[in-house]
Amino acid sequence: MQTHFTDADRQKPHIQEADRILRSCVHCGFCNATCPTYQILGDERDGPRGRIYLIKELLESQDDDDQVTEETRLHLDRCLTCRNCETTCPSGVEYHKLLDIGRAEIERRVPRPAAERAQRYALRKMLVEPKRFSALLKLGLTFKPLVPGKLRDKMPPAPVDAGARPSARTHSRRMLMLEGCVQPGLSPNTNAATARVLDRLGISITPATEAGCCGAIDFHLNAQDDGRERIRANIDAWWPQVEQGAEAIVQTASGCGAFVKEYGDMLKDDPEYAEKAEHISQLAKDLVEVLREEPLDQLSVKADQRLAFHCPCTLQHAQKLNGAVEGVLTRLGFELTPVQDAHLCCGSAGTYSITQPELATELRNNKLDALEAGNPEMIVTANIGCQTHLASANRTPVRHWIEVLDAALG
Repeated sequence: MQTHFTDADRQKPHIQEADRILRSCVHCGFCNATCPTYQILGDERDGPRGRIYLIKELLESQDDDDQVTEETRLHLDRCLTCRNCETTCPSGVEYHKLLDIGRAEIERRVPRPAAERAQRYALRKMLVEPKRFSALLKLGLTFKPLVPGKLRDKMPPAPVDAGARPSARTHSRRMLMLEGCVQPGLSPNTNAATARVLDRLGISITPATEAGCCGAIDFHLNAQDDGRERIRANIDAWWPQVEQGAEAIVQTASGCGAFVKEYGDMLKDDPEYAEKAEHISQLAKDLVEVLREEPLDQLSVKADQRLAFHCPCTLQHAQKLNGAVEGVLTRLGFELTPVQDAHLCCGSAGTYSITQPELATELRNNKLDALEAGNPEMIVTANIGCQTHLASANRTPVRHWIEVLDAALG
């Protein structure tokens, strides 16, 4: 794709990055074939190729160009950032990086209405602090009838009791684990189950309580500078344990895992943190990457449930781990039902299910129809956002796959 940036613009780092990505696109349109929003809306501007053109037009225009409007922002907002298009693209276009650049630019050029700004600010403040979120969740469950509709629909029943965690210093092998921001409140058993399963395999989880939200929520809501500050804070929290030999940083939410694996890229221009960030990205592992390398035959598993696995977009498209969890569950003896169009997004996408509720609901219902076609007893997934979103329909029970494995160990 040809670009027409001025010489002055080409001196700007974000324009250099955008120019590189834009020039790799051959505008073939293969991406539209697997884009969830294009399939629903049928509008070229709601597919990756159209959004790429919109971003190109945005970046090549001047601040006073009246062609850049709220409509441009709407089509960028509707993108799930599922990265399905990247899996499909024959040219390796790094679409999600271009989208981040475009969203930051449109935010600067076309201010949002006050109500939208307030909603996004409130979401960031509510979701990124685990203690605050847990307190608000408890309050919301107590007064659930008074909670506004689309938030009330997202609220889960009381979470499963987490049970006891093993001692943090039992084994010579040690790993860190990102506890997450909403997961401790919504599904506290996920991380506890992870610690118990890894303990059986001779791996201890060392807590790093100072680490908080991975930063993805800020990026989803175009507060990218705040997101980078969270990245730096997490690196500072983990670094002492990294220096002491922590083997890996385990992510139990694939959305967080995909984001942490890009820390190195996000801070590549930060002279103080670039090297540390790259090392953290290399240590980051989704839980399935750890378990699939372990002697699972040593585990005594009572695998008597029929499961449907929903592979989150952040696991299959961002981390390229499609089939990994299914492989582990099959090795352990679980029966997995087939899922049609497993590559398509469920509509959760971070805060998307709140900011774009109509599209998110349609995508969720389509996904549940596919997951339930094989009559599973339970749906399992690998990301807290997908888990909560799918469960909000109150159809088939939805859990994290490690919880099912932990329970099967007895």
